[in-house]
Amino acid sequence: MLSIAGNFFLFLGSLLTRRETFKVYWERFIDECVKIGINSVFIVSIVAFFIGAVTCVQIYANLVSPFIPNYIVSNVVRDMMLLELSSTFMCVVLAGKVGSNIAGELGTMRITEQIDALEVMGINASSYLVLPKVLAAMVTFPLLAILSDFLGIYGGYLAGTLTGILTPEEYIYGIRTSFVPYNIIIALVKAFVFGFLITTISAYKGYHTKGGALEVGQASTTAVTNSCIAILVADYLLAQLLTG
Repeated sequence: MLSIAGNFFLFLGSLLTRRETFKVYWERFIDECVKIGINSVFIVSIVAFFIGAVTCVQIYANLVSPFIPNYIVSNVVRDMMLLELSSTFMCVVLAGKVGSNIAGELGTMRITEQIDALEVMGINASSYLVLPKVLAAMVTFPLLAILSDFLGIYGGYLAGTLTGILTPEEYIYGIRTSFVPYNIIIALVKAFVFGFLITTISAYKGYHTKGGALEVGQASTTAVTNSCIAILVADYLLAQLLTG
């Protein structure tokens, strides 16, 4: 366990040594932003919209007291989306999409000796291949979290108003009531950290793949599993740190 942790931190250190020119990294960074961020917009939008809608319906179904006003439904939807669903849940989904893709891509490059060829040419393969992915995830994941927040709250709005759970005025009032702007910062910080964890863990598993096609599939599965565990542990630590 300690040796794995040590190798992981050595791998992180190798990302910052023998770097290429800024122009090379900028071009790869933009490409990775498209692959990691833009290509994930559809799945994030669908999941966030229906999570918000389902959350609204289920909260209303469990409000059994007549003394609780209807606008509390949208109040809870807002806070759940900001604090957990738009960051933690979305990043678990992205761990399956982005993490497996990174591990599979690097694992395939390793077993086909493309990474070895880069090293022979004097290029730091870990920095050239992985660093743009890490930076792209740390930039695009908070943006995806913002999109997820908006669509989740809007999904709750449609579900609540179209089913007659509450009026549009009540929903808007609930969103505005007792709003804490700091919760937005918490969501962005979580997405930023989770983006780093997903890309580095997945890249580490893919970069050190040995064997053949079977091992590439195993590396992808392990990368997703480890990323999800890391997200949950980090979520607890960040909750203690940012709200304690």
